[in-house]
Amino acid sequence: MKRLSIIALALAVIVSFGCSKDYLDTYPTSSTSPGTILGTTDAAVVAVNGLAKLMHRQYTASAYGQGYNGEGTIRLYYGEYLGNNLMKGNSTGFQNSANGNLYVSNSAALGSFAWYYYYMLIGNANTIIKTIDDAEGTDAERAYIKAQALTYRAYAYFNLVQIYGRRWKDGSDKPACVLRLTGDEPDNLDRATAGEVYDQIYKDLNDAIELFNASGKANSRKSNHIVDLDVAYGVFARVALTKEDWANALKYSQLLHAKYPLMSVAEEQAGFSNPNNEWIWYIYGAEDETLYFYDYFCYAAYNAQTSTTRNYPILISRHLFDQIPTTDIRRAFWLDPAGYEGTFNTNTMKASTQSSKNRLWAYGQNYAVQRGHELLSTHCIFAYMNFKISNNIQPGIGHLCLMRSSEMLLIEAEAQYNLKKEAEARALLVELNATSKRDPAYTCTASGEALMEQIKLYRGIELWGEGFNWFDLKRWGDSISRQTYANGGNWMSSYAVSFGPNEKNNWTWCIPRNETDYNKGITSTANE
Repeated sequence: MKRLSIIALALAVIVSFGCSKDYLDTYPTSSTSPGTILGTTDAAVVAVNGLAKLMHRQYTASAYGQGYNGEGTIRLYYGEYLGNNLMKGNSTGFQNSANGNLYVSNSAALGSFAWYYYYMLIGNANTIIKTIDDAEGTDAERAYIKAQALTYRAYAYFNLVQIYGRRWKDGSDKPACVLRLTGDEPDNLDRATAGEVYDQIYKDLNDAIELFNASGKANSRKSNHIVDLDVAYGVFARVALTKEDWANALKYSQLLHAKYPLMSVAEEQAGFSNPNNEWIWYIYGAEDETLYFYDYFCYAAYNAQTSTTRNYPILISRHLFDQIPTTDIRRAFWLDPAGYEGTFNTNTMKASTQSSKNRLWAYGQNYAVQRGHELLSTHCIFAYMNFKISNNIQPGIGHLCLMRSSEMLLIEAEAQYNLKKEAEARALLVELNATSKRDPAYTCTASGEALMEQIKLYRGIELWGEGFNWFDLKRWGDSISRQTYANGGNWMSSYAVSFGPNEKNNWTWCIPRNETDYNKGITSTANE
């Protein structure tokens, strides 16, 4: 395997910072054209590896802050911190964003990062797509590489349209993001509608699938960190789900669910940092690929020795936790304070450090030891804290799963429900829970809205911490509802807010000022 650190910086994939046009840069400002640099399929393979590297690298602290790392940032900062199911214990740092107060800001770091990051990915994918047809090599090699680049581009636009566009139900004709497909577009380019962006995503994925199949090596990858036909299927399933295209959501999720078996109970309990047969796509992360204190696992892994995890671990919401049956092995992924002596602060959920001799700290240490990772004495213990996610090597090194079969099963269940096939949806929930032995006692007799609530519940439980909650709430049109401990929740009072899907700018991030300062073609940044 080529090391992912060998990115296409010297070829065509330029990672640069500074001016507002940086995310559009795709090749050096010299007389050497991308076609010359990417003149062979061997060079293009390295460039595609560069796309993977852009998804897992340090992004400048001066512009954003420590912890901006690519896909891990999207997962935590957008997908989880803005939602209902996960909080960072005793931390007020995400209060404004989590409470929806920054959606209208054109200068907030969080609001600009996704735009910058995904357009960097798109710009570099565009260079590969534009030049690969003339690269020296075989037709099969060119087809495979172009299919990979198209899949990356579709994935990036899908995330952009979710973050900067309205939900599909009421926003398909509203402006979303700028469509840049060749690098030759005029500088002044207005936003496309969400419908137009989704049309392009569908085209990219259909083209990618056709090219993967034409290449004769659609599923030839040696490791699942490499984008192949199955990744294109998985992205298509997600896009179709969000677009409420139930037939395609069902079609592509079924293909993958049938191929990738659900992980065993032992694998489910192993920390979500090493690939197994359920993983469809992941980001490679080993000791020689460390991001030091920027990595996702520095913030999410319970055993990370970073100060942010030792002092502010991530917690599950009490509302979600209390819905997990006691027969479910996943309930043990979080620290249940019930039945144990010792107190904790009912605003912050903080229980103790070892020095306080609080019994709840020993209880938390026992959780960690059972999962193979002893905590430091400086780790603070919190009620409801995470023991699902661990890292492999300090300070925060692990492989980051981007797509797995359980997600595909849940997409399939939601599609079946919306296609009026409730028996099939119930059978899928039984497979996820009882057949897999996650909860051997699980049965499902629900129908109608109650069945949909079961699907939502088990998306929350199974995919907790994996970056889906805010995106799910937005596409469903569900509300943010967070309660303090006194009111049955466990949110700090500064986060205990409720607001609906049509409030707070419809949960749609404003176009960043760096874009509008450069691109005068944008006629309006309003959430229309």
